[in-house]
Amino acid sequence: MDVLKKTPVREQDAKVRATNFEEVCLGYNKEEAMEEASRCIGCKNNAQCIQGCPVAIDIPAFIGQVKEGNIEKAYQIISESSALPAVCGRVCPQESQCEGKCIRGIKGEPISIGKLERFVADWARENDIKPEGAAEKNGKKVAVIGSGPAGLTCAGDLAKMGYDVTIFEALHEPGGVLVYGIPEFRLPKQAVVAKEIENVKSLGVKIETNVVVGKSVTIDELISEEGFEAVFIGSGAGLPKFMGIPGENANGVFSANEYLTRSNLMKAFNEDSDTPIMRGKKVAVVGGGNVAMDAARTALRLGAEVHIVYRRSEEELPARVEEVHHAKEEGIIFDLLTNPVEILSDEKGWVTGMKCIRMELGEADESGRRRPVEVAGSEFVIDVDTVIMSLGTSPNPLISSTTEGLDVNKWKCIVAAEENGQTSKEGVYAGGDAVTGAATVILAMGAGKAGAKGIDEYLRNK
Repeated sequence: MDVLKKTPVREQDAKVRATNFEEVCLGYNKEEAMEEASRCIGCKNNAQCIQGCPVAIDIPAFIGQVKEGNIEKAYQIISESSALPAVCGRVCPQESQCEGKCIRGIKGEPISIGKLERFVADWARENDIKPEGAAEKNGKKVAVIGSGPAGLTCAGDLAKMGYDVTIFEALHEPGGVLVYGIPEFRLPKQAVVAKEIENVKSLGVKIETNVVVGKSVTIDELISEEGFEAVFIGSGAGLPKFMGIPGENANGVFSANEYLTRSNLMKAFNEDSDTPIMRGKKVAVVGGGNVAMDAARTALRLGAEVHIVYRRSEEELPARVEEVHHAKEEGIIFDLLTNPVEILSDEKGWVTGMKCIRMELGEADESGRRRPVEVAGSEFVIDVDTVIMSLGTSPNPLISSTTEGLDVNKWKCIVAAEENGQTSKEGVYAGGDAVTGAATVILAMGAGKAGAKGIDEYLRNK
C-alpha cells in the first residue's frame, strides 16, 4: 500500500454512464475503506480537518473506528455532528474543506475523508442503524421552514435537544435542493436522500409538505396561532438569475433551476414522465459552477451534444474539480473565455443559435479573480436549439415580504447573525441560502446547526 496515494475509488465507465442516470461513483467497500483509513495519522490535538468542516465532525475519531472495522461506532460519531452524512460524503467540496486541510496532503494526497464518510453512512443505512435521539422531550414547539440541508440539520439538532419540531416544505416532497437541484447520478434520491430524511424523522421530527409559508400560513400566524415558540427559516434560494441579453425569452431557453427541477423532482428524464422536458439536440449551458455541470451532464444523458459556455478560463471555473473531470470524461465541450451577447430564434420564437464574443482576462477584480474583458470584433455564433442559464440564484422574496420586522439586504437575502442565526425579528432565526444566497450543502448545514444552537439558547433564557 502506498501511504502517499489515496486508495482508488471505483466509478462507472464514462461511455456507459453518459447514457444512464445511475450513480457515477461507486464508493469504497469495507476492505478499501479500512485500507484508506489506515493512511490517517490520527492528529490528536487541533486536528486541521475538523477546523475545515463546517459542522465540526470529529474526523480523526470516526476514521480511527473505520481503521479498526468498528463501522457502527464510526457512524454514531459522525451523526453526533451531521444529520446527512451520506449526502455530504457525495456532494461536499471536501477538497477545499476537510481534505484541503489534511496534514497527510502536505506530502502526498490527503485522506479521502468524503469517501470514508459516504462508506460509513451507506453501511449504516444497509444495516438499518439509526442516529440516537433525545432521552426526553421538553414540550417546546419549534417550526422550521424548508426541508433542505439547513432545515433538516436545524430540525435534527433541535429534536436531539428534546424540542417538538415541525418542518414546513413548499414542494410535494421533502429534501429541498437535495431532491430538486442535484441529479440522480450524483445523489440518488430514494436510496440516499429519502433514507437520510427518514433518519431525521426517526428523531421525532414531523414534516408537512405542500405548505408555502407566506401564502398558506405566515410566520406571525405560526407563532401567534399555532403555538410555535421559535421559527427557523431555511427556505433556500430558488429564484434564478438571467443575463438580460436580447432573445433570452425565446422558446428553448431554461433556467438551470427549472431544467434540473423538472428532471430531478418530476423525473422528466423517464420516457413515461407526466411532465416531459424538451430534449435538445445541441445544448449550451451558460455558467461554470456545479449547477452548470449538473445541467450539462443531465442534457448529455438526454441525448444532446452539450457545450459549457463560460466567460473566464478553466482555472477560474467555480465547479468542483471532480465535476469538471467527470463532465470532460463524458464528452462535454468546454467553450471557455466565451460570453453570450444574444440568443437567436426563428420566426416561431424557437432558439436557433447563440451569438457569443471571445473574452480575455484583465486585471483582478474585487473578488480576486481576473476580470473578463471582451475582445473587440470577435463575435461568432454557436449553433444550438436549447440554452440553459446557470448564473446563480437568489432567495424568493415571498417570506421576507409577508413578515413584518424581518430585515433583508439589497439582494433580498435575510439578514441573520452568523454565530446563531438570529434575525431582526424576535424568536425568528435563519440560515443557509436564504441568508447567504446560493452556496454549498455543507455551509447550509453549518448554518442549520448554528440556528439550532441559537434557538436553544433563546428558549432556555426566555
